[in-house]
Amino acid sequence: MKLGLIAGNGRFPFLLLDAARAEGLAVAVVAIREEADAEIDERAAKDDKITVHWLSLGELSKLIEVFHKEGVTRAVMAGQVKHKQIFSSIRPDWRLAKLILNLRTRSTDMLLGAVAKVLEDEGIELMSSTAFLEPLLVEEGVLTKRAPDEEERKNIEYGLGVARAVAGFDIGQTVVVAAQACVAVEAMEGTDAAVERAGRLMASLKDEGTTEEDGATTLERRLTVVKVAKPKQDMRFDVPVIGIRTVETMVAAGASCLSVEAGRTLLFDRTALMKRADEAGIAIVGSPRGA
Repeated sequence: MKLGLIAGNGRFPFLLLDAARAEGLAVAVVAIREEADAEIDERAAKDDKITVHWLSLGELSKLIEVFHKEGVTRAVMAGQVKHKQIFSSIRPDWRLAKLILNLRTRSTDMLLGAVAKVLEDEGIELMSSTAFLEPLLVEEGVLTKRAPDEEERKNIEYGLGVARAVAGFDIGQTVVVAAQACVAVEAMEGTDAAVERAGRLMASLKDEGTTEEDGATTLERRLTVVKVAKPKQDMRFDVPVIGIRTVETMVAAGASCLSVEAGRTLLFDRTALMKRADEAGIAIVGSPRGA
């Protein structure tokens, strides 16, 4: 069997590529020109079981042609495609333009679900993004040396309710909380940008003198980041992912705690990530899976 891989940005495509090759599968990669790392060409140059085809966002007909030519009947999506790219930079071919025009809403889930249906109609099954990578799914419980303190646990409890409500509308999957108040909600910009925005906001509040006469702050500056899967998460695409960059972003923003959903979040570069989190005193916890 030859596996099709639709590759976005980040390390996800490379991890999946390595896992598929370890299982002895040949892989036909469709690398998204606006997102994928050129390193994928280097992998192909070293392995004759990997072929790479570079396509732009919107070239759905060419994607189907490539997979048919390569004999692909099963494929996976791996790697982020920025939400703002999908609806601002995209230049759809006739097939994708027709699909977009027929969407009830122009949410990412709706669009990708429609693409998956087109692929299925063409004899190409879109598999779960976690295929071959289930050992990387987050387990429930405290993952770092430090557990969340009482204040952070309150933030997590509050944040889970807000994040799941927001995710249910396909707006974003992350909220940033301080003292049980929502500081930032992820939208098209992505998790790391939302955390950065929260950090800038809290810094500006401090600079403006958000202290009471007795010297106590009106809003504690420690930030808790809560990331969830969507209530009806389609594991074929847009699966929550945490990597070392998120931890570095949290350090810069002054965030002290991260909650991710157990069983539905992929954790990349775990050893390096946990080491950095422990060095920074950040608590990371796998929260129980939502409904």
